[in-house]
Amino acid sequence: MKKLTALVATTALMSSAMTAFAGGPVVVVDEPEPVAVVAAEETGSMGGMLLPVLGAAAIIALIASDDNDDSTDTTD
Repeated sequence: MKKLTALVATTALMSSAMTAFAGGPVVVVDEPEPVAVVAAEETGSMGGMLLPVLGAAAIIALIASDDNDDSTDTTD
């Protein structure tokens, strides 16, 4: 009888020791839901044409203001 009691006590002690180290607590962390970023639409129909038009205007202004002093105007 003492052997049976010792066996049951040892089994109970071993099973409780195994479950004590069987893992840690389960921590459930609620992650925030990702926020979708929507690209802003252009406000006008000429929104993408502003820089090319300004660049063309600058080139035309440079060509128009070309000062050539190579003219042979001599007033004697």
